[in-house]
Amino acid sequence: MRTVLVTGSAGFIGFHLSQLLLDEGFRVVGYDGMTDYYDVRIKQRRHQMLLQHPHFSCTEGMLEDFGTLHALAAAEQPDAIVHLAAQAGVRYSLENPRAYVDANLVGTFNVMECARELGVDHLLMASTSSVYGANTDMPFTEVQKVDTPLTLYAATKKANEAMAHSYAHLWNLPTTCFRFFTVYGPWGRPDMALFKFTRGILEGTPIDIYNEGEMYRDFTYVADLVRGIRLLIDTPPVRPESLEDIAPGDSLSPVAPFRVVNIGNGEKVRLMDFVTAIEEECGRAAVKNFLPMQPGDVPATWADTTLLQNLTGYAPQTSFREGVKRFVAWYREYYRV
Repeated sequence: MRTVLVTGSAGFIGFHLSQLLLDEGFRVVGYDGMTDYYDVRIKQRRHQMLLQHPHFSCTEGMLEDFGTLHALAAAEQPDAIVHLAAQAGVRYSLENPRAYVDANLVGTFNVMECARELGVDHLLMASTSSVYGANTDMPFTEVQKVDTPLTLYAATKKANEAMAHSYAHLWNLPTTCFRFFTVYGPWGRPDMALFKFTRGILEGTPIDIYNEGEMYRDFTYVADLVRGIRLLIDTPPVRPESLEDIAPGDSLSPVAPFRVVNIGNGEKVRLMDFVTAIEEECGRAAVKNFLPMQPGDVPATWADTTLLQNLTGYAPQTSFREGVKRFVAWYREYYRV
């Protein structure tokens, strides 16, 4: 039985990935700081559900606490590490930038040190579509330059990719960084748009819509996303012997067993169409508060998912309407509304 260490196992994506891995016969070792960036009760409930499975265990600790993280990794000897824990949120990075330096830079360094020392088969790390920053050539491809991040959050994630590349090169550590595109679904984070929109519509309170509604996002359903991660676990990059070994469009490094992979739905959706889908599922119209663009935000994201398909044979395909339907059903059940 293979063992996977999942950081951020009580988080939105970590919870869903852990569930999938357990269902497929893996042993999952969770690690989570249980921070109060959002309602800790949701995190606790996620862990409670995972702990019903005999092959799941978890340790509470911060990424910055190298001693606790290292002791766990050394004791459990994971075959792979999936590093999802981070200080998330584009807008919060304007309010509390130090949290991003501590968790995303120092914490990720600690994870990489554990992976290096243990010599894991594959280190997989979460990045974000936010690294594309001011890029306007869409759909975004992994081989585009990402030199124009617009927030400290995006900058820390770009730094994580660079740090991971150096470790992959120096220590021959197979590493994949995946860039997520606007993930949503049941058990989501309360600070994310779908959650806030659904709550506002059901409560009859105004919802904030930025850039006067002229926004586009590549909405990725969480079950599709974690399926992509699951398949990438079995697809560790191999250091190429020559440039001829790198296929066109592949982000594989010429000097390291390292690549970045987009995980998105591959569809650009207008934000107002997304809001309409929520209104239809909630059975009432939203009270819309149109606002200008927020600092650090971008008007559109859209993933080219060709590389993911070439590597795994898989393409996310849940429509945003179906995904919204499933989320609203979960929200009504969880909050009994």
